Amino acid sequence: MSKWLHQGVEITSLEQVPEGAVGFIYLITHSSGKYYVGKKQLFSSRRTRLSKREKEATMSRKTFKTTVSESSWLDYWSSCKELQQEVKELGEEHFQREIIEFCFSKRDLNYREVWHQFRLDVLENNTYNGNIASRWFKVKDK
Repeated sequence: MSKWLHQGVEITSLEQVPEGAVGFIYLITHSSGKYYVGKKQLFSSRRTRLSKREKEATMSRKTFKTTVSESSWLDYWSSCKELQQEVKELGEEHFQREIIEFCFSKRDLNYREVWHQFRLDVLENNTYNGNIASRWFKVKDK
């Protein structure tokens, strides 16, 4: 499995992640130089219905609970279908996964992803990114 790098250090577990971080901005680069900039949350939350026993134990009117668990960030290869296909066909050894920065709120995570995508000019360069925030798109050749 290809590893995540942050400032030259291999990140393999949550223990190496700064306390309070909710996610990170990442850069995946192919050996040809083509790259992808995205974000990944470290945790996922899910609302589930309380069982009768849980409801009675809490003596509350609540009917749902929120469970938080670690996301699949260690194995993550972006949401980009083209990139996922190339990783599958060519192999992980042709790609480098780098954590650009950790973010400490979902709001900051969203903002910093867009900021880095504009800073790295993903719509003009040879990248896997086809759009930024589904609002700005690459211009197709006519």
